[in-house]
Amino acid sequence: MSILINKNTKVMTQGMTGKTGQFHTRMSREYAHGKNCFVAGVNPKKAGGEFDGIPIYESVQEARERTGATVSVIYVPPPFAAAAIDEAVDAGLDLVICITEGIPVRDMIRTRNRMAGKKTVLLGPNCPGLITPDEIKIGIMPGHIHKQGRIGVVSRSGTLTYEAAGQLAEFGLGQSTVVGIGGDPVSGLKHIDVLRMFNEDPDTDAVIMVGEIGGDAEETCARWIKDNMQKPVVGFIAGVTAPAGKRMGHAGAIISGGKGTAQEKLAVMEACGIRITRNPAEMGKLLMSVL
Repeated sequence: MSILINKNTKVMTQGMTGKTGQFHTRMSREYAHGKNCFVAGVNPKKAGGEFDGIPIYESVQEARERTGATVSVIYVPPPFAAAAIDEAVDAGLDLVICITEGIPVRDMIRTRNRMAGKKTVLLGPNCPGLITPDEIKIGIMPGHIHKQGRIGVVSRSGTLTYEAAGQLAEFGLGQSTVVGIGGDPVSGLKHIDVLRMFNEDPDTDAVIMVGEIGGDAEETCARWIKDNMQKPVVGFIAGVTAPAGKRMGHAGAIISGGKGTAQEKLAVMEACGIRITRNPAEMGKLLMSVL
């Protein structure tokens, strides 16, 4: 089992005809059951055409009606990406995954307000996407480092999403689903939303949670974990000084008023019973120790 997506998910790509959209759509189609999952592209200027055998439609609504796709992945350029999310929400899709980086904050504030009360779930923007190993990947992550199993991963950092999955595979531990939520200040799914899903998933036994400096999402999630989570969680915060002396963090991670520091987040997580590491190279090892 998995959360959010599986081998039966039908996906459309908004922005499929651009260079980035073409490349990652092709990579996703070549992974596991991708050829059956990626069924449509959307570009009103190229409607009626196709890419690698995938038909291109004029609108998200038409693509959904013609193919049954309920999930969209967006590679639309930043000035137009928020409008692409709006279109997917208006079409009533279940899940929208926005990979695009650099969307203006004002655009995302407007889009988030428009989404209020709608059923569509947003992942991103500025995220690597998500993968259910050996079934389907939607996004830009390297599929070969993932292994099917029973550990959930949720991360604000794209690079550390891959690092966590790679470390788990080295220990022979696969993943149920790996979710990169992105680090933009105005976004969709948060850590707490994904942890709720993993808590309810009977095929997820434990979770690696990777946060970043800035905001209070990790602290909010940690308190929820303390009161509700039935499975072990281990954590790391990008932004803490790594052993090599480099700072790890995200462009969207902003500390204000002394709040949102890595040390503050780690302290709250530890107080809530989450096993933490200050070394990103030890996430897999730490997870092994709690199983």
